[in-house]
Amino acid sequence: MLAILCLIISMVLGVAGQLFIKKGLNLLGNINFASGIVSSYIKIFFSPLVIIGISVYFLGVFFWLYALSKVDLSFAYPFVSLSYILVLFSSWWLLGEGISLVRWTGVAAVCLGVFLISRS
Repeated sequence: MLAILCLIISMVLGVAGQLFIKKGLNLLGNINFASGIVSSYIKIFFSPLVIIGISVYFLGVFFWLYALSKVDLSFAYPFVSLSYILVLFSSWWLLGEGISLVRWTGVAAVCLGVFLISRS
């Protein structure tokens, strides 16, 4: 049970990290990589929200490592796909992104697949 909790925590931290990174990139505006890849990445990596996002994402790795030490990878990895669902809802709710019917359908298929795998 603790392993599943760690899988969930890892997934939530991964999603939160992605949201912080995206919000940080949105605040930076249009980044012109053609004017210099190195300078563009320096600008990105010094953004406070990107730094927080990477840190939160990295924290999730520790929970993931614990979970993997307790359960099969073939059981654990489908839980990662649940992050697609959280990202979809969070992007819509927190970032105001539009979600098409095709994306909703895809997420429903992912949910069904994760449910079937979790039953094994």
